[in-house]
Amino acid sequence: MFVTPGYAQETAPASGDAHGGTTPVAAETGAHTEAAGDAHGKAGFPPFEPTYFPSQLLWLAITFGLFYLFLKKVVLPRIGNILEVRRDRIAHDLDTAARLKEDADAAIAAYEQELADARAKSNRIAQDARDAAKAEADAERKVVETSLNARLVDAEARIATVRASAMKDVGAIAEETATAILQSLVGSADKSAVAAAVKDQRS
Repeated sequence: MFVTPGYAQETAPASGDAHGGTTPVAAETGAHTEAAGDAHGKAGFPPFEPTYFPSQLLWLAITFGLFYLFLKKVVLPRIGNILEVRRDRIAHDLDTAARLKEDADAAIAAYEQELADARAKSNRIAQDARDAAKAEADAERKVVETSLNARLVDAEARIATVRASAMKDVGAIAEETATAILQSLVGSADKSAVAAAVKDQRS
């Protein structure tokens, strides 16, 4: 047990006072304490002592070797596995993205093709509708024209009949009027002569 010099100096006079003098044991203890105190005071920090350099270098090499083995056997394989897993995941994600892009391009191409087909079909339907409407309008126009022509022929026939009837009535009226005039003027009239004269005048 190390005893400081101050403690040794305090205890030595106390035992001397108790016995009336300094005993040999106390003197030896004080001398030993002073020597130990001087040795302890002169000693430096152990890691900086040249005496401990070989052991420190040995333990440094052992610690570095163990740390290197730990890194090589435990840490680096785990880091390598993590990097490999991440690389595989990135490659898988890139493959998935490329496949999805191809699917999207194919879907866009199919959509554009369907849209073009739909436009062509709508154009054909519209053209067919226009053609059908035109044909129906032409048919209706022909029916109307035929009906109008028939009505026109019938009207012309009726007009001719009415005209003939009217002209016949006009001839009779002219004959009666001419006969009445001659009778009033001359007193008598030849109906056959009047009819012949009216007929010649109408022709």
